[in-house]
Amino acid sequence: MMPSLFIAHGAPLIAIENNEYTKYLNQLGQDLPRPKAVVLFSAHWESKVQQVSRVHEYNTIYDFGGFDPQLYTIQYPARGDHDISKEIEDLFTENGIAFENDTSRGLDHGAWVVLRLLYPNADVPVIAMSVNPKLTTEEQYNIGKSLSELREKDILVIASGGTVHNLRALKWADNGQVDSWALEFDDWLAKKLENWNVESLFNYDSLAPHAALAVPPYGNEHFIPIFYAMGAAANNPRATLLHRSFRYGNLSHSVWQFG
Repeated sequence: MMPSLFIAHGAPLIAIENNEYTKYLNQLGQDLPRPKAVVLFSAHWESKVQQVSRVHEYNTIYDFGGFDPQLYTIQYPARGDHDISKEIEDLFTENGIAFENDTSRGLDHGAWVVLRLLYPNADVPVIAMSVNPKLTTEEQYNIGKSLSELREKDILVIASGGTVHNLRALKWADNGQVDSWALEFDDWLAKKLENWNVESLFNYDSLAPHAALAVPPYGNEHFIPIFYAMGAAANNPRATLLHRSFRYGNLSHSVWQFG
């Protein structure tokens, strides 16, 4: 059975960097069983109603500015799979989850940066999925849970975001030091995930140390994809931290495997 994964996509620069984290993701793509397709929830696609892509071939979205010009030349022409999109829609219908089809949107950098590091040849079909930060954490978990049987069919569920993601707190002159508040929040999160303590996790904003710094009130879209990934493995509740590192003082580069 395929696991589900939560993968931090960091800053867009990891698309052209060669460092500890990019090397890890390159290797992870080789170590994982080859998936039939990837279903990917991206922090950079927000919607009030769950979106399910039905795209034949994706264009590449450069949803960032002010970075190295090389980033804007990268293409990741992954293809979709309408049969798997239909299967997702059927599962949502069975589980009472409202959804809409999207037939035109490309892959944002939360999707293509991660996918390109895992599968550089763009030869694995992709079904892009939105996230909804306005839902409760339990509702986000249940959306993922409704897709858990896909893992039995060699389909890899990935949620792309970041456990600690506060752009206003970043230290771009990176000296390798990690802020204590970021470590304390991430350590709390790791303990709750490894114990599959969903009650605490669903209430992370009031229970976790430094939650307002790690997941700032002005935006939780990067954190909440972890609930989609976790829910997708609810039928095999096991969490394993595969990688953790930090950049710019507090930006987390973490990879969690569920199931």
